[in-house]
Amino acid sequence: MIGAGNWGTALAKLAADQGNPVRLWAYEPEVVEGINRGHENPFYLQGVRLPDNLRATGDLAEALHGAEVVILAMPSHVFRQVLGRAAPHLSPEAPLVIATKGIEEESCLIMPEVAAEVCGWKTWQRALVLSGPSFAKELARGDPTAVSLACRNLRQAEDLQRWLSGDVLRVYATEDVVGVALGGAIKNVIAIAVGGATGMGLGHNSRAALMTRGLAEVARLAMQRGANPLTLAGLSGIGDLVLTCTGELSRNRQLGEALGRGEKLQDIVGRTRQVAEGVHNARSVRQLAQRAGVEMPISDLVYRVLFEDLPIGQAVKLLMGRTLRHERDDRVS
Repeated sequence: MIGAGNWGTALAKLAADQGNPVRLWAYEPEVVEGINRGHENPFYLQGVRLPDNLRATGDLAEALHGAEVVILAMPSHVFRQVLGRAAPHLSPEAPLVIATKGIEEESCLIMPEVAAEVCGWKTWQRALVLSGPSFAKELARGDPTAVSLACRNLRQAEDLQRWLSGDVLRVYATEDVVGVALGGAIKNVIAIAVGGATGMGLGHNSRAALMTRGLAEVARLAMQRGANPLTLAGLSGIGDLVLTCTGELSRNRQLGEALGRGEKLQDIVGRTRQVAEGVHNARSVRQLAQRAGVEMPISDLVYRVLFEDLPIGQAVKLLMGRTLRHERDDRVS
């Protein structure tokens, strides 16, 4: 397991609870010490006891030595850098399960495409994308959920599906790597918008409308990239979107709420160790949409609120004042 944030720690615990010896790589020495000494991640998953067969290390070579399955859960903005350091120590046969949700800035590549650039394009056949409605804290305490696992090689997805599934996690296999990856990334941006509406004091009508039109944006861009529209109606699409937009544990929604109350981005980000992926994704989603010629007004306005100091109340007015369209027009909203 590469990455010892909330999500990486929860997945490492899941694998260890199923009887697998797990080595968890963490960037911070204090996280390594806390896990190995106290069997708890003291910064990212407090209060959850980790199994004895889960050990932490700050050495990538040690973490990856002899690993039969590698799960990647580092933040998207450092994904290429960390994977580049890890690549010399990866077994060419080990499946790479990508649990990072995001789109790389500038290149606009989804994470399996980044992995293929770093590790060679044959990686496409062994890279899998894991995404769906799954808060780390709830997974770690044993609340059942279901997720999608995508791989171009469907047999590989089916093998890992059986390995990951159990009493806590039910995994559904698919070949739609693009749909699963984009659904997991763009929903973070929409969750900031929904959180912003909540922070402003707007009600259920406003939030439901944002989620629904947000899903239309996710589907429009994903389909332009070749995704199956049914994927966006599933766990990694509407399932993850609803969770991230409505769940109290959602960092992206929490950040949006703070923006809606009038707080500044730098102040919000500065008081937490944890990454709200939607901040990074807002840039990359906007770049990808512009390159693809896909109109995504909610995502674009989230970017402007975050990085151009557009007042959030003005963003609402701009969204509501747009030219009226047909609901089924897939080219525009």
